[in-house]
Amino acid sequence: MMDVQEIRQYLPHRYPFLLVDRVVELEEGKSIKGYKNISINEEVFNGHFPQAPIFPGVMIVEALAQVSGILGFKTLGQKPEDGYLYLFAGIDNVRFKRQVIPGDRLQLESEVVSERRGIWKFAGKASVDGELAASADILCAVRKI
Repeated sequence: MMDVQEIRQYLPHRYPFLLVDRVVELEEGKSIKGYKNISINEEVFNGHFPQAPIFPGVMIVEALAQVSGILGFKTLGQKPEDGYLYLFAGIDNVRFKRQVIPGDRLQLESEVVSERRGIWKFAGKASVDGELAASADILCAVRKI
């Protein structure tokens, strides 16, 4: 289990773009589960359908990428402070199945599919109350900065 203080050690993102509030399960080299609490106070709701706030799909995909990055960093025993970043290399098979709105807890799951020469492939799923909200295959490149 990781709280937001520990998460901040493994992700370079900060408010308002840190999209993982807690990690509840992590098996290095295999999978991770965490969540993001969606609040009406999210900065994005000021401009994204303010009369009917919907959490943007691109932010859901970013949240999946962030939990995947945590999994990758933990698996390799690295942190951003060591001079490494996980960068998007591609996103495939993205599907959105339900809206995510203020008050929802966005459950985030990611599994390692493969890793080759610093390119990781993850299978991600985001859900709310057991109902699939989005899924995507995420490619990330580990880079020394």
